Amino acid sequence: MWMKTFNVLFLCTGNSARSIMAEAMCSIESKGRMIGFSAGTKPYGSVNPYAVGEITRLGYPVDELRSKSWSEFATPDAPRMDFIITVCDEAAGEPCPVWPGKPVSAHWSFPNPVHIQGDDEARRWVFKQIAIGLSRRIQLMSSLPLEVLDRTALQYEIEHVAGD
Repeated sequence: MWMKTFNVLFLCTGNSARSIMAEAMCSIESKGRMIGFSAGTKPYGSVNPYAVGEITRLGYPVDELRSKSWSEFATPDAPRMDFIITVCDEAAGEPCPVWPGKPVSAHWSFPNPVHIQGDDEARRWVFKQIAIGLSRRIQLMSSLPLEVLDRTALQYEIEHVAGD
């Protein structure tokens, strides 16, 4: 039986950590049901080394990850998104572009690990916790009957997938 593959754009401000990690994890955690993309409202231009370390430690591909602007995904020739998920509170509060196809949007709040103070071990621990949270939410989202839920139900379920 053929199943639709859903495109998911994960947004945060800098596109260097949380959204990058979600992009790397999405296709694998969803068993190919979803394809992850990421972008930032004000991208830093580089991927955080602790994010790369955690993604690599977990065995996810990192070769094609890069910090990029959300404007890349607001063009007619960009991949059409089914879902837009903000993973930082700052990006959630910013006015968004008009996305082609009017994707369902949701917010998953995660603290910004880039600003964590401490030694390497403390920073790695924070990035590990973010990865655990992202993995859980992506797995729960991919287990939803995405093909049959209407737009309102999708919005509700994806927003509340982790019990926020």
